[in-house]
Amino acid sequence: MKILQLLPWVDWAVLMFFLAAWTGYAWFARVWGVKRPSILAATNRFRLLWMKQTLARDPRMLDGIITQSLSHTPSFFCSTSIIIIGGLFALLGTTDKAAELVREIPFAQQTPILVFEFKILVLVAIFVYAFFRFSWSMRQYTFVALIIGALPPATAFARGEYASDAYAQRAADMTGLAAETFNDGLRAYYFSFAAMGWFFSPLVFVLTTLMVVAILYSREFRSEVLDILKH
Repeated sequence: MKILQLLPWVDWAVLMFFLAAWTGYAWFARVWGVKRPSILAATNRFRLLWMKQTLARDPRMLDGIITQSLSHTPSFFCSTSIIIIGGLFALLGTTDKAAELVREIPFAQQTPILVFEFKILVLVAIFVYAFFRFSWSMRQYTFVALIIGALPPATAFARGEYASDAYAQRAADMTGLAAETFNDGLRAYYFSFAAMGWFFSPLVFVLTTLMVVAILYSREFRSEVLDILKH
């Protein structure tokens, strides 16, 4: 309850703005991605093409290697998130020195130690969320490997014994879900940089949040990579 009294209303307002910008952009990216091509939508098209080729391939060792390679990235970020969370908890034990370092910055706002610790806990919450998203992405990739391993032989699809389009779409959808979950975790990393601006002042917090939203939008909907994938 003490933090409610120490934290000014301006800081509560910018924190709500940060959460609204994060969740709002996630909703916008999902809805707008249906109307306008995005990185995720463009790569989903290639995932479907990949799975259609998987059905005609026998043995499917190459597809297993690709799936394993895709799962390595969320595994790396999952481990990194644990290290960052541990580092932030260690920082809680030395908040006096950290707060003193921030006070030496000319434009930084002077804040009580308890408020400084609360801001660190907000960062911890962000990386905990990222950890859960990355770990879930890892597990979803194991489901992709399970689906590929359970596919009937390529000759059975060639004879028309199974609906190849349905099998390919199911595997592609599962791969797309794993990629989308990984994207959620990666987005949390981006917004963690915005949250670091709160240690300086509420204004810097708002500006860094807007900057992160602009960067995410440009990369997901306006990037050169997207132009290449669309063609």
